[in-house]
Order: sequence, then structure tokens, then C-alpha cells
Amino acid sequence: MHQNYFFIRQLATQLDGLLRGFTLQAAFSQEKDELMLAFCKKEQEFYIKTIQTSTFSSLQFPQTFNRARQNSVDLFVPLVGEEVLEVRAHRQERSFYITFSNQRVLLFKLFGNRSNVVLYVEDQPVELFHKKLAKDLNLDYQQMDQAWHLDKEAFFKAPESLRKLLPTLGDLPWLYLLENGFASMEIQQQWDLVQVMLQVLENPTCYYLVQKDKMLRLSLLPVGETLETYQDPISALNAFVLQYRAQEYFQKNYAAAHKQLTKQLDGAQKIWWQIQEQLEHWHHGTPYSQTADVIMANLTNIPPGSKEVELYDFYQDTIRLIKLQSTETPQKTAERLYKKAKNQKIELQLLEERAARKEAEVERLSQLLQELETLETANQLRQFLKQHAPTQAVAQVDLPYHTFETMGFKILVGKNAKANDKLTLKHTHKDDLWLHAKDVPGSHVVIKFQAGKSFPTPVIEAAAQLAAFYSKRKNDSLCPVLYTPKKYVRKPKGATPGSVIVEREKVLLVKPENPFKTQYTVA
Repeated sequence: MHQNYFFIRQLATQLDGLLRGFTLQAAFSQEKDELMLAFCKKEQEFYIKTIQTSTFSSLQFPQTFNRARQNSVDLFVPLVGEEVLEVRAHRQERSFYITFSNQRVLLFKLFGNRSNVVLYVEDQPVELFHKKLAKDLNLDYQQMDQAWHLDKEAFFKAPESLRKLLPTLGDLPWLYLLENGFASMEIQQQWDLVQVMLQVLENPTCYYLVQKDKMLRLSLLPVGETLETYQDPISALNAFVLQYRAQEYFQKNYAAAHKQLTKQLDGAQKIWWQIQEQLEHWHHGTPYSQTADVIMANLTNIPPGSKEVELYDFYQDTIRLIKLQSTETPQKTAERLYKKAKNQKIELQLLEERAARKEAEVERLSQLLQELETLETANQLRQFLKQHAPTQAVAQVDLPYHTFETMGFKILVGKNAKANDKLTLKHTHKDDLWLHAKDVPGSHVVIKFQAGKSFPTPVIEAAAQLAAFYSKRKNDSLCPVLYTPKKYVRKPKGATPGSVIVEREKVLLVKPENPFKTQYTVA
């Protein structure tokens, strides 16, 4: 009911008593969809804040307000310095206006998500707060009074059409009637109840903050669950707006945080199960070295050019079908398998380390989700999001690289060969960590250095996965990635775009993937 005619009439009456003789000192906006009006009378100050977003519209009256030095825009300049003469509500309409000296008028049109503020000079509309509502320039504040009244004869014919007979009534008065047995009353009793209710609406004794259908509402009638009561409209509106916006913030951000954490937890659990399956396969599969040993022990039993052959496996005491490549000798196949065996041990170690980290991540996300589900207030949620804001990718415009962020470290990935040169030569510091897929074309990857901090292993691994993912080894099961401080990377004169010489490199073996794929935005 905070934008109901009956409430606006009471509010305008109180404002008229408070604002007469005050001078407008400033009208400005420093937040989208919010207008501030600052009034002064000798040493007294008074502020009106209009909030007109797409989801919520209201007025608020802060005790003090400090204007920001930046991102602040002056509005309604012809009003500044003018004195308030009168505040008047339109009859049976959701609007009121302030009359100033020198034929200036400021109209407050409070029509839900179509609310607006219109300035008139000599009765001509000259400026809108919400310029997108251009038709509001056709409003004539002198012709906005409505003549709605409740006709008894029409009511007796169709009492259930009360809201159509008196459009300014709104939904809460109708709900109040229903709560007081309106639907089961005789017609005369219904009429009497409506008359009593209208008298309360015309002359309310207090203002209620109520909870109705899980929504916070401002009401002139005791409907739903009464939470708080106030004696004047300004105090009631200030309390309502503060609590409503906190509730709105909580509902919106709680839902978003819960969805994101759930998504991250599901993703982490899925990856953990995949790693477990790989480990299970590794432990129960035949190691490459054993297959190579079987081939070497049966060289004389393998026909030249064979693609597959059945050989006795002395490890398992059984006959095994072993696949070969017709283009290479059995000795070469065994040699290749022995090399794979070395990588297999590294892969096992990496898998086990990754499984431990992923298990810890699943536990951490589970605890965060449980903690989130215990929160009840906007302040609790703000503190939670401040401490545990989910990792997000940061989109950059017109830069030669994509930017990711994890554990407080930024990771930059070159977009192409020319962009690689720009990234490495112009956007890096000598102490940044530089990474690249070994021996194949790919993106340059840089982890930005932070003074006093070493590069955490999970950050290096994530950057290495990106380097592998943005390279020609993208589809390999494992990819070696070299890394070194940027100071050991140099570009020879005349080298092709993206070509560099690397010194003092270390190598990390990782699976090519984008660990930020659920958050990634292309710049």
C-alpha cells in the first residue's frame, strides 16, 4: 500500500506540514534509478530519495546524505533555489506534486514500475527523471484528479466487483475484507464493513508493516501478520523501504549464490568421480611396462607386420591379445610402451594429487552450501559473499588476452599469435610466471605476480591446463607444459609472431582442459 492513494494522501499531508518554506538546495542522481532532493530552511535539512527501479518503486526520507564527488549528475536545475509553497496529493490517484516559487512544480507519479518525476515550469513539462517514459511529458498535473466514489446501488448489485467499482482501493484492503469474513456476510453487512474500512483508510490511526503471502507490505489496515506499527507515514515508509530492499537483496542474491555453489559442487563431484574411475582403471588395468615385457619376451613368436597377436602373459599366467602397429617393429612398440610407462607413473601421481585436491574442494563447497542455507538476514549474506565470493572469469574488452581469476591470482591467455606477442612483451612483468604447451603451437599464458606471494600449485596447474587446452595438444590425454619466470623469455629479432626463446624452464604434465569453462566469458 506504499503507493496506494490513501497512503499517498497521508504522506502528502505530512510533507506539506514539514516542507513549506524550505528551499531546494540540490537535485541529483548518483545511482541508477535513484533521485535525491535536498531541502534546507535555515539550519534544518530535509531529504527525499526516490527509488524507481524496474522491480521496486518508492520514496525514502534519509536523515542525512553525503553526496559522492564522482558519478553524480545534477538534475532539475531550474528548481534549485526555489521555495516550497505546497505539497498536494491528487484526488483518488497515485501521485502528488510539490509547488515551488516562480511557477515551478515537481510531479511525483507513483505508478509501480512506470513511476517517474516530472518538472513543470510555468505549467509546461520540461524535464523527466526517467526519460524512457517519454509519454509522461504529456501529463498535465492539474488534470490528474479522479472522481472515483463507491456507489451503493452499484455495490449492492455486485459486491464482489468492489475493486472495479473503486479502482484506487488496491489489493490489501480487499484481502483485509476477506480476512474479516466479507465473503460469507449478508449484503448489508458487507456494505457496513466496507464503510468502516474506508473510514480507517481515510483517517488511519497507525501504519502497519505486515507479512502477507511471504511478502513484506506497508498497510493502513491490520492484514496478515503484523510485524511493526508506526504513527506517521514517513517513519513507516522509511522502515518499510529499508526492510523491503534488504529482503529483496537477500532473496535475489541468496538464490544466485545457492545456484552457483550448487553448480560448482555438482561439477566438482562429477570430476572427482571421473578421477576415481581413472584411478580404478589404472589400478586394475595392465601397466604399459608389463605389456612391453611380454612383447620383448615373445619377439620370435610375432609374425612381421602383425596388427595383433596372442602372446603368453607370464605376469597373469594367461594368453593375451596384444594390439600392434604394422608400421613399426615389435621392438619399437615395446620401446614406445616403456616411454608411456614412465608417463603412466607421472599420470598416476597427478591423478592421486588431483583427486585429493578435488575431494577437498567438494568438502569445502559442501560446507559453504550448508553455511549459506543457515543465513537469514541480508547482513549475514553480505558478509558471507564478501568472504566466499565464487571464482569468476573477468571479461576484458579490446585486450590481446582472456582473463581468468582464481585464488586471488589473475591468469592471462593470449588470443592468437599476434596477441601472444603483445601479451608477453607489453602486458607482463619480469616476475610473472610464463607458461606454454611444450613443442607445439599454442597460446602464451601468464600468471600475474603478487608481491610477497609465491604461486600456489593449484594456480600453476590451472594455468598449465589452459596452456594445454589452447594449444595443438588440446585433444591429447596428457600434455607437457613448460613454465618459467617471464624474465627468462625473450623474442629473437625477426622471429614470427608468437615465437620466443625460453630459458631455465620446468615442465608440468597436465590434462588439457579449461577449468573455468562454467564461468568463462569471451572478451
